[in-house]
This record gives sequence, C-alpha cells and structure tokens, in this order.
Amino acid sequence: MATTSDIRNGLCIKYNNDIYKIVEFLHVKPGKGPAFVRTKLKSVTNGKVIDNTFPAGRKIDDVRVETHKFQYLYNEGETFHFMNNEDYSQIALQKNTLDCPDLMKEGEIVTIIINSEDDMPLSVNMPASVILEVTHTEPGVKGNTATNATKPAKVESGATVNVPLFINEGDKIKVETTKGTYQERIKE
Repeated sequence: MATTSDIRNGLCIKYNNDIYKIVEFLHVKPGKGPAFVRTKLKSVTNGKVIDNTFPAGRKIDDVRVETHKFQYLYNEGETFHFMNNEDYSQIALQKNTLDCPDLMKEGEIVTIIINSEDDMPLSVNMPASVILEVTHTEPGVKGNTATNATKPAKVESGATVNVPLFINEGDKIKVETTKGTYQERIKE
C-alpha cells in the first residue's frame, strides 16, 4: 500500500478494478484548501487515458512489477513481437499496450514492465529518444535555420515527424519518444 507521495511517472496502480500506469502527475498545493495530486492514468488493458485527482495522503494500491530488457523483433498488423535478451524467450503484445509503436525500429531495446503476481506484461517503456533515418521528405533549403518553420518527414520506422526545413532524405534525426517530436540532426 502506497500513498500519493509515492506517485511517480511509470508507477503501476490498481484503480477502479483495472491496472493503470501513471503517465503524468502534478502535486498541487493551492493557497486555500488541502493539497492534491493531479494525474493522467493510462489503462494497461485497453490503452485508454483518463485524468484523475487524488487528495494528498490518500492510500493507493500499487502493483508489484519486474522490469526486463527486450529486443523488438517485428510486427504482424496489431501484434508486436519481442525477445528477452537474457533467456531468448519471446512474447507478443498488442499495439494498444505500447506508448509509441510508430517510433520503434527492428532491433530496438525496450524495457517491458511485467506484473510479478501473474507474469502479465503491463507496458513497454521506450528509450527517451531514438535515432531514425529520414526516408522521404521534400528537398531541404540550405541555410534556413533561423525560422521555426517545419515540414513533414517520413522516417524508417514508418512514422511521420515534423522536422525543420534544412533536413534532407538520408539524414539521421533524434526523435523524443514521449511526444514524437524532432530534437536534433545527428552528424556522422
């Protein structure tokens, strides 16, 4: 049993007869009235995201979890296949349990959170950022780095990311996985 002071991003809790992963949280101490914690919860069973507010000090049921490193192998439609790096066992997960499946390329190492009570995979944590190659975009404009204008670019994983005007096909870019946004161009 935990309290609201133990809330952190990635914590899995039991709430409303379901298991949720905390995506965002904010401790709020208003000038008048008691403190509370505003959270954004993502269901690990169906992928729905809900907003909830907990009063400060409220007891919450946390779920005991284990984390394991897995390598992303391939996907078949809505099913994504992963291999454990320690014992080479494979598991298949549905697309709705993944946070950003469009940014995963084959061979990517991810952390899978598994419920230690029933060995059910709860969620997949991607690295903070990934490096992807641009496969299709309009030709870049040399020297156009002063404005914040962007253009869509398709990357090797199949996702579309808005990038600055100077990015060309074949460039490698760093993409933040939580928001799916461009961070920087990688020089090789």
